[in-house]
Amino acid sequence: MKGNAAVARILKREGVEYLFCFPSNPLIEACAVEGIRPILARTERTVLSMADGYTRVHNARKIGVCAVQRASGSENTFGGVAQVFSDSTPVLILPGGNPRRRQYVPYSFDAKDHYRNTTKLVESVSHADRIPELMRRAFSALRNGRRGPVMLEIPSDVGGEEIDEGAIAAYAPPREYRSMADPDEVEQAARALVDARRPVLLAGQGVLYSEAHAELRELAELLAAPVMATMNGKSAFPEDHRLALGAAGASSTEACATFLTKSDLIFGVGASFSANTYSHPLPAGKLMIQLTMHEGDLNKDHPTDIGLVGDAKLVLRQLIAAVEAKLDRPRDASEVAAEIAGIKASWLETWMPRLTSDEAPISPYRVIWEMNRIFDKQTSMVTHDAGNPRDQLLPFYEALTPRGYLGWGKSTHLGWGYGLGLGAKLAAPDKLVANFLGDAAFGMVGMEVETAAREKIGLLTILINNQGMGGYPAGYPTAVEQFNFSNLTGNYAKLAEALGAHGERIEKAADVATALERASKITIDGRPALLEIMTRQEPVLSRFGPRNP
Repeated sequence: MKGNAAVARILKREGVEYLFCFPSNPLIEACAVEGIRPILARTERTVLSMADGYTRVHNARKIGVCAVQRASGSENTFGGVAQVFSDSTPVLILPGGNPRRRQYVPYSFDAKDHYRNTTKLVESVSHADRIPELMRRAFSALRNGRRGPVMLEIPSDVGGEEIDEGAIAAYAPPREYRSMADPDEVEQAARALVDARRPVLLAGQGVLYSEAHAELRELAELLAAPVMATMNGKSAFPEDHRLALGAAGASSTEACATFLTKSDLIFGVGASFSANTYSHPLPAGKLMIQLTMHEGDLNKDHPTDIGLVGDAKLVLRQLIAAVEAKLDRPRDASEVAAEIAGIKASWLETWMPRLTSDEAPISPYRVIWEMNRIFDKQTSMVTHDAGNPRDQLLPFYEALTPRGYLGWGKSTHLGWGYGLGLGAKLAAPDKLVANFLGDAAFGMVGMEVETAAREKIGLLTILINNQGMGGYPAGYPTAVEQFNFSNLTGNYAKLAEALGAHGERIEKAADVATALERASKITIDGRPALLEIMTRQEPVLSRFGPRNP
């Protein structure tokens, strides 16, 4: 068989359902022959974001796979690869490549040479008979160690080269290998947690990938310890639980900020402890325990007092046993729960004028308030986009189930949430999937509404149109006053209709709830819906204390 057919056959054996692709690659036809459905997007970057959402919803039990054209396609893919690399999402990228005799000839673009710093592994398949070996290596890297994208460039002549079909028949998918932590470190961590007066558990996305939600909750209830989540980890702990502090990134709940400040110990569970613009600053002077599967996270941005390297689910089970051996019974959580409830009630009271505002233009916080009321949290998934929509949604939308919220953004690409939502919907077609974005973000991906309509992907898009780039004018007063900088125009509901989706413009706060209900029902039958909600710019965000650089 030909090399491309061999790759497709292995993908089928790996359980791949979709090939996210644009615009041309011989693998598209080879995968279609194997029954793998090609999903054609409008840009290479969306191809990556769809694969990202698909992988996340499956917690990497199934891997998003994408293919792009050689040279120019590889070039256009760069921003998307950088995004999944920064968020540690395992996706497999299969760009076409220049024929081997034309590699390294100026000025051709060879992916292998340019993606060393934005992938976990990048290789060019030098000969067709190496396809099983390199595919095995790729899927092993996707399933083990630090998560991240893997790229295999397939030169055009290798894709057309013959390979013994028996070698493909012998291919066996590589396993995931999970590890526990050093027992001595577990014992130290358990002792520190038991002795702490005000511990805080900080849940990262490692809890979601390892499906350690039950273990996290068990440890929190055993210690009566409050739990907060990072932006990427939001939904790892039910936010209606009495020990839930909510989530914190560039914005946060007041409970997160208060308990972090007053804590004497911070335990990062499946968290990288990264300090960047989009993560919440962690106060100095606390005892820091870190559970991570990647040793490179230890002592990176914060000193590690106790390090636990391993799978979050397995290590939490170790910790629970060690803590139980030191406690006669689970601790009484009534006092800390009452403190959390009091802070939350006071914080929400402060925000109620915005959350329940009837004014026009509509407050984006009113939209979030209605999303909380209308959506069935057990059967819904919500994602944000970059900028103000992210910072407004993160503290106030309540996530109750794992992956009920898809948080992203150590890097922060405007428009990423739309493709992420498309991939998430394909992974969970029975759920309501909604992406919350602004008009600037929609400008980056608006034509992908046609992708959703053509592929019958029932994604709900909640577009808060404040007719500008929210948060920017304050930094550019002269540019705004004299040159109208940062102001945007457009009727996006009409555009959505023209592209085959349901489009609707809402101008009154009283109409938001019924529009959400109506649009949600439309998506059930596979038709995308876009609600263009005319909002005002809300520069006020729920932020506390200094920000990371």
